[in-house]
Amino acid sequence: MFGMSHKTVYVLDHSSRMAVSSKQSLDLDVFTKGRVPGIIPLAPISKSLWTCVVESSMEYCRILYDIFPTKKLVRFLVSDSRARHLNRWSEEDQSLQHLAAAMAAVGPPDAIGDGGEYVGVAHGLLAAVEVLCQCSEMQHSARTRLLERADRVGNRGRVVCLMSARSDNSIRMLEETVVGALQENNKLAAGSDSLMQIQSCELVFINVFPVSDDSTIVERARREISPVLSSEVHSVRAGRYLSAKLTTLVQQHFDLAFTTITNIPMKEEQHANTSANYDVELLHHREAHAELFKIGDVSLMSSNSKDGMTKDTVTLKWCTPRTNNVELHYCTGVYRISPVDVNSRPSSCLTNFLLNGRSVMLEQPRKSGTKVVGHMLCSHGGEIFLHVLSSSRSTLEDPPSISEGCGGRVTDYRITDFGEFMKENRLAPAPVGEEGYSCRGDAELPLERAKAQLERHTRYWPMIISQTTIFNMQAVVPLANLVVKEALADDEVLECQKAIYHIVDMERKSDPLPISTAGSRGKGPKRDEQYRLMWNELESLVRAHSSNSSGHARVLDCLLACRSSRLPDDDERRKGKRRKEDREERANREVEAEAERFRSGNDRDKEPESEVIKDSPDSPEPVTAVKRPRLMPEESKILDKRKGPMSLLELWTSQINAANSRKHQEFIGRLNSTGNRAELYQHLMDDMSENADSKAPKQERV
Repeated sequence: MFGMSHKTVYVLDHSSRMAVSSKQSLDLDVFTKGRVPGIIPLAPISKSLWTCVVESSMEYCRILYDIFPTKKLVRFLVSDSRARHLNRWSEEDQSLQHLAAAMAAVGPPDAIGDGGEYVGVAHGLLAAVEVLCQCSEMQHSARTRLLERADRVGNRGRVVCLMSARSDNSIRMLEETVVGALQENNKLAAGSDSLMQIQSCELVFINVFPVSDDSTIVERARREISPVLSSEVHSVRAGRYLSAKLTTLVQQHFDLAFTTITNIPMKEEQHANTSANYDVELLHHREAHAELFKIGDVSLMSSNSKDGMTKDTVTLKWCTPRTNNVELHYCTGVYRISPVDVNSRPSSCLTNFLLNGRSVMLEQPRKSGTKVVGHMLCSHGGEIFLHVLSSSRSTLEDPPSISEGCGGRVTDYRITDFGEFMKENRLAPAPVGEEGYSCRGDAELPLERAKAQLERHTRYWPMIISQTTIFNMQAVVPLANLVVKEALADDEVLECQKAIYHIVDMERKSDPLPISTAGSRGKGPKRDEQYRLMWNELESLVRAHSSNSSGHARVLDCLLACRSSRLPDDDERRKGKRRKEDREERANREVEAEAERFRSGNDRDKEPESEVIKDSPDSPEPVTAVKRPRLMPEESKILDKRKGPMSLLELWTSQINAANSRKHQEFIGRLNSTGNRAELYQHLMDDMSENADSKAPKQERV
């Protein structure tokens, strides 16, 4: 219930090594230096390592208390010859005023030391492990509420040690000391009601050394020292470098993010009539930009700070139209903020502007398109918050109708079927004493039965009409309603088998299936492919419930048997249909080719004859010879009888005659016809002339 960031212990080295100068000079006489003659300027001063450590750790707490005023606790220990506690885990001691007073009471370290091997910080680390075993007020309240299950309350913590170490060996000795202290304190906490065992602990060593010196400690990333302890080592120069390092650590320890507010208009101090744009860097919880990171609308910008630390920040632009607090905006999240450089003039001006009751709208910079106002800075009760504005459809508005589709993409939801599904899975209160209900656990609870039924009904349930075939078929309705049951009786198995046989009969008759063609081109898949998809879907439905009972297994066996028995006949029928389609396609191609050949031949015969002189029989052929189509012998004979170009009707008639002549013997009357008329009695005139001659009187021979 409590993570690693719930309790943090700071151990500050108070030995003589921390009394040395940081060697970062500060000039305090900047206004009179070189301007007033006759006045000797003050010499620059430098802070000690102890002063740098105190200021940086207080800055760490300032950011933490600004963003998390509760539930995040920090405890300070000062270690030299003994460990001194500066505050407790109570909420009253978690303030900068209390810590500043306690630090002032401690005073600076003694500059005179023995110069031997440094082990004084070990007292502070041992005390840090002891205070981590103590319960905070929130942990004690959680343990009291849970009573018998108090072991569910976790106890994890972090120890940050700021010191000036001599070598890496001293770091390893301190790690071994902490490992032993964790084992001893966990044994003591196991038999105590007021102490808690430590499940996990992070140990962070920060070696501080003067600016102009070189570090003798090697930095090391986090590694596991024991199943309970992990350790990491940082080596940082004093002064502003240490402050920047602790700012980075507070971001990592409490999951914070940087945001830079750009283009803030401010008046210049020296020139009141002019203004310039400034940038202010803020720290807040990372969830304030979770939606932007999710949709990829804002890309992280890597920038190197003036202290040499690399950090990622999100840039938001100052929006000129400002609003007052009386205006309400639809927000999806509110997060406290803390300025990174709280003493700078731009940060101070922005803070005072917001504390006076003004609000600032922040827009997301985009390369193209309209601007999007996604955040707002506003103060409430003397604290400044970053509001995350909704840039999409508000949940307070009326939701779109489901028939309109989600985002305009899907519109064919199974709305009616889903209504029936909800009716079948309604929950109702089960009174105590009902049959099958028992608090002893010997019978299944009604709630568990309802969960099991809901799980069976949703094993295979397509949401869109176009994604299913069997749920659109009336013949599958009895099977779909029975197969989701926990067990099937003999008559119910028979009903399912009848439904399967009916589908087989439908396929033999080639009955159409309710296949949706939405979003597909053409008429959709062929009939055989439709039935194949339907059988696959039906098998998926039955197989999903085949393990419910033996009756479900019998239904699956029947389905598989019907599929295996129909496959050979269907394959043979499919092959025969495919052969028939191939023959029809070849015949169509031949007819089209023949018609194209006649059209091309007619076009060639109708070429202009101006190049040939008809009056001269000995005129040569044209130079550009025309490629004529290949003709059958009968066609060539007919064309030889005809001189000059032929019409399309004549070509078609000759082709038909040639084709008919190859099939049967031509009617002799059609061959001896003259023009378009055929003589019915070809020898009638001959017979009449013979009869006339026979009736005439015979002349006598002289």
